[in-house]
Amino acid sequence: MRHRSLLFLTTALTTGALTLTACGSRGDGNGTDDGKTRVVIGLDAPTTGELSALGLGIRNSAQLAVDIANKTGEVNGVTFALEPLDDKALPNVGQQNATKLAGDTDVLGIVGPLNSGVAQSMQQVAQQNGVTLISPANTTPDLTQGKDWRKNKRTRQFPTYFRTATTDEVQGAFDGQYAWEKMKAKTAYVIDDQKTYGTGLVSSFKDQFTELGGTVVGTDHISPDDRDFKAVVSKAKTAAPDMVFYGGEYPASGPLSQQLKDGGVTVPLMGGDGMYSADYIKLNKRAQGDYASSVGKPVAQLPSAKKFIADYKAAGFKESYEAYGGSTYDATWALVQAVKKAVADNNGKLPDDARKKVTAAMNTVTFDGVTGHLAFDAYGDTTNTMITAYQVEKNAWVSRFSAEFKKFDKS
Repeated sequence: MRHRSLLFLTTALTTGALTLTACGSRGDGNGTDDGKTRVVIGLDAPTTGELSALGLGIRNSAQLAVDIANKTGEVNGVTFALEPLDDKALPNVGQQNATKLAGDTDVLGIVGPLNSGVAQSMQQVAQQNGVTLISPANTTPDLTQGKDWRKNKRTRQFPTYFRTATTDEVQGAFDGQYAWEKMKAKTAYVIDDQKTYGTGLVSSFKDQFTELGGTVVGTDHISPDDRDFKAVVSKAKTAAPDMVFYGGEYPASGPLSQQLKDGGVTVPLMGGDGMYSADYIKLNKRAQGDYASSVGKPVAQLPSAKKFIADYKAAGFKESYEAYGGSTYDATWALVQAVKKAVADNNGKLPDDARKKVTAAMNTVTFDGVTGHLAFDAYGDTTNTMITAYQVEKNAWVSRFSAEFKKFDKS
């Protein structure tokens, strides 16, 4: 796949968050009964509501990383604790959560959020309070590279923000190329949910698909809360596409796919990682043959993930680790490693300016994680640009193809 700029529709950054006092220093009373220093890792994800399947997988995987770090004594003299908060997939709640976590001086980093729109509301809070924010799931390019990234004017927006998921510049282009070269689609009907993630994914898909020779025969927009798609079905049927591409998440795309097929649009629906969930299939009796992409390779296929899978099972979590389990574990472990470096550089003790030192350390963190080799580039983005296409077969997602961000082998 050629390295090219892809169109993205930006949304305004939510601002106005409060800067909290004592944000760069350690509070009193932060010791544990065994004499170790208590370090809190915050977590923000939708653990209730329609996206809770993904959010609970994120929470559990972060908890597992914290538990393993404590069990193995990964950082000498430090005991980690996880503080999970539910953002309900709402930007204003995510901002409130970031403010609350930043107010606790024991919090040295925050894992999350799931949604790019929520991240936009949290980044300024984290920046103002010097708290590292690392997402296992955000894919919107301008979160790291600014709104002019498509013009190749890339500027890091927030030095405190990192992510272990690659961007929609990669994912949307992968989807467009997969549709053209692997699905053999010549025409596509494109729908988005008008949210930050959905519009960006669709824009990147259209750019790549049309450059390769594909034709977008129609576009439409829905509300993520809609469940009646008669008007969309009618227009898509008239357009008679080879496929439908959807930018959004599974609570709406499951019913949308079923209604499209019931209405005579029997071609596959494809989406991104927001669609890649077992709940998509539960919500769609006609999901067979549909496609979704997701960041990274399937965790179950990675030798590096064997221990994670075994540990997750042994921990007895009721919920699946879902699409972002591996990337969440790696995001949490990156914070653990940043704390470890800050301690090592301060003669074995956590420094007074721990938040500042942890953020600085994050830029140099590198290790072989669950999802593969982890490192961050100059923008805070992961250097791992692997994407996988999945298809529903016999009521389960089955991996079809994985590739780095480069032009596919057409063989």
